[in-house]
Amino acid sequence: MADVPLTEALAALSRFLVGDGSVQDTLERVADLTVEAVSGADLAGITMLVDGHRRTAVFTDPLAPEIDQAQYDTGEGPCLDAFDQQRVFRIESTREDGPWPAFRRTAAEHGIGSTLSLPMIVDKAIVGAMNLYAHQEGAFDEEATETGMLFASQAAVVLLNANAYWDSRALNERLGEAMDHRALIEQAKGMLMNAQRCTGDQAFDLLVKASQRENVKLRDIAARLVAEANQRATEAEEA
Repeated sequence: MADVPLTEALAALSRFLVGDGSVQDTLERVADLTVEAVSGADLAGITMLVDGHRRTAVFTDPLAPEIDQAQYDTGEGPCLDAFDQQRVFRIESTREDGPWPAFRRTAAEHGIGSTLSLPMIVDKAIVGAMNLYAHQEGAFDEEATETGMLFASQAAVVLLNANAYWDSRALNERLGEAMDHRALIEQAKGMLMNAQRCTGDQAFDLLVKASQRENVKLRDIAARLVAEANQRATEAEEA
């Protein structure tokens, strides 16, 4: 059995708040907990789409991406098939002949005796695929496979939520930035309305014309006007 029971690993995973770190942080935590939870696993790698290409996005040991590279170079490997076919693939012995010979050879050269590849799926949506490696041959029995499948499913939900959280956070940051810019523009408009005795639309037109004339963003023109006004007010108070 694994040093850390599955229930403890899942409890730790459920307590891990994605808001406390980036998606990368979440991935690293998922990989660590998987190795702890799955009996026989010595290291893990998670394959995901990175800039349109499938890559080992995170790993618990530098050996994992070195081994996985054989899959990416040839386009053949158990993790890629788990990703594409949404199935579990298990290699009992990397030293025996079988599918994915280049991957088997590379794994054996790195001291890996057996592997377990798990699709990470949420509502039929592929989040990624997980490769578990063991130095021992035949390390992953049916119980380990069932545990891995359960944990990969839980990890997939966490990763999907992490991506949703960070997408939402980025959107909120953009909206907040836009509102800040809007406030600056409105402040600059008010200053022009008072100085030029004009309407709000006329003041906005003045800002637009200045932006076009100087080839500077409208928000930067507004920020400059507000900063200059504040500077004049400060100088007047000190005089």
